[in-house]
Amino acid sequence: MTPDRPLYRAKLRLLGRPLTTERVGEEKLDNPTALGVLASDCISSSAYGSEQMLRVLVPVVGAAAFTLVLPVTGAILLVLLLLTFCYSDVVSIYTRAGGSYVVARENFGPNVAQIAAVALLVDYVVTVAVQVSAGTNALISLAHLVGDGWTGLDHLQLPVSVAVIVLLAYGNLRGVREAGRMFALPAYLFMAAMGLVFLVAAVRGLTGDLPRADLGAPGVVPLGEPGDGWLQGASLFIVLRSFANGGSSLTGLEAISNGVSVFHEPQGRNARRTLVTMSCVLAVLVLGVSTLAYCTHAVPYADGTPTVIAQEARLAFGDGVAGTVGLVFVQLATALILYTGANTPFTGFPFLAGFVARDRFLPRVLTRRGHRLAFSNGIIALTVLSLALLLVTGASVDRLVALYAIGVFTAFTMAGAGLTAYHLRRRGPLRRMKITVNALAAVASAAVVVIFAVTKFTEGAWLVVVVFPLGVWALTRINREYRREAAALERLPEGADRPRTRRHQVLVLVETLDLAALKALRHAHELRPDSVRAVHFAIDEAHAQRLAALWESTSATSVELELVACPDRRLRHAMRELAVRTTEDGQTALTVLVPRRMYANALGKALHRGTGESMARTLERLPHVSVTILPFNASHAIEALETDRLPDLD
Repeated sequence: MTPDRPLYRAKLRLLGRPLTTERVGEEKLDNPTALGVLASDCISSSAYGSEQMLRVLVPVVGAAAFTLVLPVTGAILLVLLLLTFCYSDVVSIYTRAGGSYVVARENFGPNVAQIAAVALLVDYVVTVAVQVSAGTNALISLAHLVGDGWTGLDHLQLPVSVAVIVLLAYGNLRGVREAGRMFALPAYLFMAAMGLVFLVAAVRGLTGDLPRADLGAPGVVPLGEPGDGWLQGASLFIVLRSFANGGSSLTGLEAISNGVSVFHEPQGRNARRTLVTMSCVLAVLVLGVSTLAYCTHAVPYADGTPTVIAQEARLAFGDGVAGTVGLVFVQLATALILYTGANTPFTGFPFLAGFVARDRFLPRVLTRRGHRLAFSNGIIALTVLSLALLLVTGASVDRLVALYAIGVFTAFTMAGAGLTAYHLRRRGPLRRMKITVNALAAVASAAVVVIFAVTKFTEGAWLVVVVFPLGVWALTRINREYRREAAALERLPEGADRPRTRRHQVLVLVETLDLAALKALRHAHELRPDSVRAVHFAIDEAHAQRLAALWESTSATSVELELVACPDRRLRHAMRELAVRTTEDGQTALTVLVPRRMYANALGKALHRGTGESMARTLERLPHVSVTILPFNASHAIEALETDRLPDLD
């Protein structure tokens, strides 16, 4: 048995034993686990959605922001209702991974569907960065509140966030089942934690014992005056900006439709039930956090910590020992679900990228399953892109949110529009209602995209606006290249695999008489050509004469050595001329064998320069000429000879 390479042995230690392809069907999630894994992104966004609304409102209208946040939240929940109906329709009709991409492709064609593909891929990358950054904010907030105003922790934001992304990537490279077990529990812990906060706050509120935050505390965002915004006619613009920021609460809603294939059969019904459950939980959480912000006046801080949700927990539980324990529980649960919410893209991105790659709009390498049946290349690509985004933005949630909602709401728009077109072409039960709901979902989502692009343009949304057309162009360009290759094959005549020449020569390039050259000559004879030629290009005349004399005296080969003069030392040019002369009759096929010596140590690699690849590039366009680079492990051969063993030349 051939021993495993060191790199593969290290891979086994990191990821475990490989799973066979037959076990793909076993790597499925039941509904409770799927809710924890796929819904974490959506549910966890409630931890910062309301805060993002207040970040826009408070600096303009001051304390009046806590009144305005409730109607803005109501508008967001209305959009959530429409999207829940829409995506319930999606998972019922399209029970494959892909979500809005599949909907757009089936109803508008593959080219238009690339808008949805780019939207989702961008959203997944930004989601990882946002969720992880917000999770780190939760931990730093805990340290601020429990540690009596600890400062100087902001420098941990970036390194901790980077470490978490690497850990998430590792967990997903181990496979769906392991990721499910690892990432399902935090969702339920967060639900329990927030339920406890709402319950305690409700009891204290009914008894008149619920305190309010200090709006004048050092570090809070600047407080505006209610009259400023209204008198300047800016109220609608500010409310729209707040609505756009709050739209980040709905990101992740598409994750179940994008990962519907990981559910047990019947996939459509299980996915729909999980989606409805997720939407109900999200609605309760978003409304609860906004309502509690209204009651407690928890205000965002300029540097992001402590967060609004952390302040709400502190105000609800109080300052005693029990309150501190409750705060620790809430913040740890919040950090965990935010971190695991970043896991959702590690499920959705590879599935979607593989789906798009099968349609030939992304490289086919993204369709391959890895060591543990996960789409490893997609996971690695997502990790690299999200880390790059994290480094560029410094893991700042405020800067990242500006890039956030455009992508996901564009996907929502494509899903709603696609389903509207689907039902317009078919007769079925509740057809008119489905057309109305999906059309409204598409219009509302498109409105959010426009609002976000306009109101957040200068804060970073311009980058997404630029990336979108470039991304669609890139995917279309990849598809055009694949289609060119397919079209070229269709133009080949019948019998294109049969040779068009009558003679076959094999030419072995000889640099020196060694085991690599002898292996190449043996391989040349095994091809059974009409003739075998050993050729040395005489760049160094003295070396060429010594080689010719050594060749003449050896009995290891019966092939004569040909010396080809190369006075100008242009090796590739001389080789090209020889190949042209050999095949100029149009009846001779030429195979050039180039021995390639490989060395185990760095010194051997440095002392022996390889020319095989450059020679292949020189001859690749000549008719009737093919180049074969023949690897030979020189280090192993030398070791065998040193121990009086014959090296293997086969």
